[in-house]
Amino acid sequence: MAVLAPLPPAWQAGELVRLQTRQKVVALTFDGGGNDAGAASVLATLRRTRTPATFFLTGRFVRLYPSTARRIAEEPGSLVGNHTVDHSDMTHLSDAQDRWEIEAAQMEIRRATGQDPRPFFRFPYGARDARTRALVKKLGYLDIRWTVDTWGWMGRRLQTVDGVVRRVLDHLVPGEVVLMHLGSAADGSKLDAEALPHVIRSLRARGYRFVTLRGVTGGAAAAPRR
Repeated sequence: MAVLAPLPPAWQAGELVRLQTRQKVVALTFDGGGNDAGAASVLATLRRTRTPATFFLTGRFVRLYPSTARRIAEEPGSLVGNHTVDHSDMTHLSDAQDRWEIEAAQMEIRRATGQDPRPFFRFPYGARDARTRALVKKLGYLDIRWTVDTWGWMGRRLQTVDGVVRRVLDHLVPGEVVLMHLGSAADGSKLDAEALPHVIRSLRARGYRFVTLRGVTGGAAAAPRR
């Protein structure tokens, strides 16, 4: 009998870094904390390819781009999470300020999308410490990190469309959580949006299916949606 190779842990220090599963599934996640320059392309690709995804939105994003927020919520299979009000580094704020960042964003996201973002939370910049992780947990959220960052946000000086695809494939494991972005980089490039069709096609060619984070708990795996 073949021995299954060990997988990296799904939870590290209370943070989800991949789905706890041996099934060939990937969770695509998109952060909306800047502009929405790539959002229309991302949503069109997801709809055309019937691919579910999870979106971490800030309160500022849903205020500035209400039509985009509504489209995300209406996308079949979409799931919305909390990314604070204004993408602040929470480790530099007080407990009261951090609580406001989370709770005010929760209200704005729910008002804009009709979805309650709980229990999915992602720290802006990935900046967190024991204090902020404990607060997130106290407010009923799970700390969602990622298996791989595509680096699409770096722009064309440091990354390419092929490089985005290559990073996803180089880090591919069952339950991979991919971090991508809805906005453009500082140079105006939208590498994640451009690479997305190639990412989806390449993963499906390797026998992978796509899931959201729905069903994730402190130790459970997400179930495939299609």
